[in-house]
Amino acid sequence: MKTTHTNNSLHELRNSVIAKGNVSGTDRYIAHAKGALLTDVEGQEYIDFGGGIAVMNVGHSHPKVVQAIKDQADKFTHTCFMVTPYEGPVRLAQKLIAAVPGDSPKAVMFANSGAEAVENAVKIARYYTKKTGIIAFENGFHGRTLMGMTLTSKVKPYKFGLGPFAPEVYRMSFANCYRCPHNLEYPGCGVECAKRLEDFFINHVAAEQTAAIIFEPVQGEGGFVAPPKEYFLKLQEICRKNNVLLIADEVQTGIGRTGTMFAMEHYGVEADLTTVAKSLAAGMPLSAVVGKKEIMDSVHASGIGGTYNGNPLSCAAALAVFDIFEEENLLEKGRRLGETLRTTLLGFQKECDLIGDVRGLGPMVAMELVKDKKTKEPAAAETKALVKFCFDRGLIILACGAYGNIIRFLMPLVITDEQLQKGLGIVRDGLTAIRS
Repeated sequence: MKTTHTNNSLHELRNSVIAKGNVSGTDRYIAHAKGALLTDVEGQEYIDFGGGIAVMNVGHSHPKVVQAIKDQADKFTHTCFMVTPYEGPVRLAQKLIAAVPGDSPKAVMFANSGAEAVENAVKIARYYTKKTGIIAFENGFHGRTLMGMTLTSKVKPYKFGLGPFAPEVYRMSFANCYRCPHNLEYPGCGVECAKRLEDFFINHVAAEQTAAIIFEPVQGEGGFVAPPKEYFLKLQEICRKNNVLLIADEVQTGIGRTGTMFAMEHYGVEADLTTVAKSLAAGMPLSAVVGKKEIMDSVHASGIGGTYNGNPLSCAAALAVFDIFEEENLLEKGRRLGETLRTTLLGFQKECDLIGDVRGLGPMVAMELVKDKKTKEPAAAETKALVKFCFDRGLIILACGAYGNIIRFLMPLVITDEQLQKGLGIVRDGLTAIRS
């Protein structure tokens, strides 16, 4: 399908009407998409290894999602759940409570974006604990609202010139085994990074003032850093002892991205509050906070909510997503995809000195490019060149990390073997080209 517009004409129009700060990674304009393929207005096809930044786990325009949205649109598109409720959010809350790890009774509130879910999780934690301090982590990303931006670690481009920021947020180092902030090596380190939380309560913010710790089970924008399994168990032990809540930001890791419905299943830890968004509704704007019922129910009537929270179209799409995962066995498919990715990238690493590390959980995998494997100097320019090389050959890949030297893989879980191998072949060719 082609439109009467060209990429160049649309880009010229875009530059005249869209704010310059709202950038796009390319100057190609998508006309339609299906599964793991995107097609621009001029008919050029791209294999999508980015998934709209972890939003399209069930694939673009999945027929079941499209039909669910159409069916709901025929009935109504909005009434406001706070005024006249409807069935969709209630049924979806049931699904989320069953899926989020942990046996505690739970309750749900819906919002529109990951950042909004994070804002509400912080509000709820502070309300329940009657404490104000929030601990976040270096290289974490939690959104672009005032609180989300404050919690986010990276300054440029997310925070630069956009302050002042929200008060009572404190930042500590995360468990990064490839670049250990304490110059230790796992497993001999005894996961010292988790034990540092006790010192943090002494030197930065007292436990008596700390409402919660917020973390990504696998850091997304920060470079797909996945801590050792013991890390969150130790954090949980310290937090329980000090009446500090655990907020798991599963906006990027949730809904099957790591081979389980939620990443915390890998760690055997039940968070007090979990934020969900991105792939929850297959591209429709929807997010949620899922938390222990005692905590969620502590907030007074109308203390949380919003006009569009639990939008009927978005909830219909999300319910279809849960059906797709079950009917198409997407978690198992994701696990197999993750094994293929890891095996292939480790093979690339043996052949290519640029790849310093391969890491992640399940199909949420990344490779870190370095100029030298001993010094681990980030290879940011080479990473940028690889992204361009791949795009020019019909493959969309995304860079991330504090230094922009990490390639992350977030392709839809429904990608075909042929598409996957073709895309990985382009990556291999790109690594060869930029290394020579």
